[in-house]
Amino acid sequence: MKNTLENVDFLIIGSGLAGLTCALELSKHGKVLIATKTEASECNSFYAQGGIACVIDPEDSVEAHTDDTLVTGCGLSDPGVVREIVQGGLARIVELEELGIEFDLSKRKDKKIEYDLGQEGGHSHRRVLHAGDITGQSMMQVLIARARENPNITIREKLMAVDLVTTGWINLPGDNRCIGAYFLDTETEEIFPIHAKCTVLATGGLGKVYPYTSNPDIATGDGVAMAWRAGLPIRNMEFVQFHPTCLYHPQAKSFLISEAVRGEGAELKDVRGRAFMQDFDERGSLATRDVTARAIDFVMKKHGDPYVYLDITHRSETFLRQRFPNLYAACLRYGINMATDPIPVVPAAHYSCGGVVAEVNGTTALPGLYACGEVASTGLHGANRLASNSLLEALVCGHETALEIARVRKQFGESVTIPSWKCGEAVSSDEAVVVEHNWNEVRTAMWDYVGIVRTERRLARARARIRNLRQEIKQYYGDYLVTSDLLELRNIADVAELIIRSAEKRKESRGLHYMADHPSQSGNPAHTIIHDKPGGPLT
Repeated sequence: MKNTLENVDFLIIGSGLAGLTCALELSKHGKVLIATKTEASECNSFYAQGGIACVIDPEDSVEAHTDDTLVTGCGLSDPGVVREIVQGGLARIVELEELGIEFDLSKRKDKKIEYDLGQEGGHSHRRVLHAGDITGQSMMQVLIARARENPNITIREKLMAVDLVTTGWINLPGDNRCIGAYFLDTETEEIFPIHAKCTVLATGGLGKVYPYTSNPDIATGDGVAMAWRAGLPIRNMEFVQFHPTCLYHPQAKSFLISEAVRGEGAELKDVRGRAFMQDFDERGSLATRDVTARAIDFVMKKHGDPYVYLDITHRSETFLRQRFPNLYAACLRYGINMATDPIPVVPAAHYSCGGVVAEVNGTTALPGLYACGEVASTGLHGANRLASNSLLEALVCGHETALEIARVRKQFGESVTIPSWKCGEAVSSDEAVVVEHNWNEVRTAMWDYVGIVRTERRLARARARIRNLRQEIKQYYGDYLVTSDLLELRNIADVAELIIRSAEKRKESRGLHYMADHPSQSGNPAHTIIHDKPGGPLT
């Protein structure tokens, strides 16, 4: 497709579960363009193994799921938001099944067929729907197929968003609002604008800000960075969830050992074979992720061990092959038989509980701009995310965002011309090594100083380093033609600054944010808000 000035009804940036859910509903009201920077399937949703938390078991309840979420959120989850999202889950599950997604079923002794519900850390009931151990992949394959079949939906791959465009930025009269975005075609290297009545950020996570992560390479915090540069408030960025159990193996890259493995009885042990989680939490290996990640970090540092073990060898090979067919096969490829060998694991950056301040219906502080999925901070997760609530949030909020846009879309019918991209005197770079070096330096600084356990001194060191790097990146960005690598570098550096500044503001330990200087939780839970003028400060 030729990259000319495009006008669409609805622009969705990102092709994960939230974006696709939103697109399918919005397609009933106009033309939808989904812009994604690589292949449509390359997103965090695709790699989600565990499942979707949803109240289905008659012995479970919305109240119990809400309570579990609030406890895990450590005082910063919004009770009204939690209840709304939890209540909205069942209708979205029914809709998924109507689209062709099949969740695993089991047969009871009385021969009644029902959902095979899993239980994960922090949940008081079995309520996690799954499709084997590739729930995200199963859902994404179906939803992408449905989107491609839909005549009102266009999926444009290899388009990377550069920045949002607002009426204030191009000096149009009236109240400031979002009217689209600039995009880099990574195949032609052309930058061009897309105008839209309404724009949805569904860009996912930011795990690549850290060198050890369960996230795919695309998770560079693009949506949060763009929203911040556009002047939107960003909330609770200090709460980065480190998944406790990523496979430790020299050939394994970002390979996650699902939370569901612990849900089926796996125990965490040190390299000497001692189970240690009861030393840290009465729930043992079913403790929440923040507690588990810190416990593993403590044990590794105490003994100087490079990893710990996740041991499920008490389960039969038959059970493991049936319950975790893909995990089992993948571990075998790395020489590990889950039925006979404990699995070496380490914590890795996994999920951001903070993001662009947004309502359940996606509304942000900037008219015309909506946010849903991991990029958004809705008030569901608070200071820590309950396992398998992320796909639930993506489904419910993606749907509610579409309903809200459909309700207000006629307010934004004016035609606006977005100026063509100006390259100025920028030239092609012959110093790509600078981008690679700065990329590695940002991520190393974040791992060393802004990881699972933080101190004021470490955060100050990180802030100084990241500020210097952002100055270099800003100059490089102005001197040379834009590339996807440079855009991602700029975004991870911006997001790194937001995480650091947020962490410095929180003088306590709460949820995922643990400060060795301030190990106690203060009595007054409060959100951390970063709200800067468009452009973001460098000093």
